[in-house]
Amino acid sequence: MWKNLINKVSDEPAFNQPATQEQLKEINDRFNLEITNELVNLLKESNGVETEGARFWSSNEIIEENIERRTLEVYKDSYMSFDSLLFFADAGNGDFFAFSIINGDIQKDDIYVWNHEDDSRTWIAPSLEDFLVWWSEGEISI
Repeated sequence: MWKNLINKVSDEPAFNQPATQEQLKEINDRFNLEITNELVNLLKESNGVETEGARFWSSNEIIEENIERRTLEVYKDSYMSFDSLLFFADAGNGDFFAFSIINGDIQKDDIYVWNHEDDSRTWIAPSLEDFLVWWSEGEISI
């Protein structure tokens, strides 16, 4: 489903090999939460995807980027806490896309963008599927 959708909305996307069950479990274990079914299914089809303007991270990148933002002093000294977000993609300009974490869990499929310049966190889509379509149609601008 995800490869078909991405191929429809993006010219020449670059897909990776699917994520393994162990890789998906590692994300959940590292952050003590269950990632959304949408993200699980995307990663099962391609463990990272390059599209026009947005890059969906591999399971390893999801872990590394989130740990880095949560632990490095440079981020702690400059930005609000990132513990309430799970980043999974970037826009190529320094801004990241994320799911929100409330009470230690991803409770909704909503997508937010974190602006690296002003540290704002803005809702942009009700689901990963809508995000992909709206991003490709230019309905989301950052």
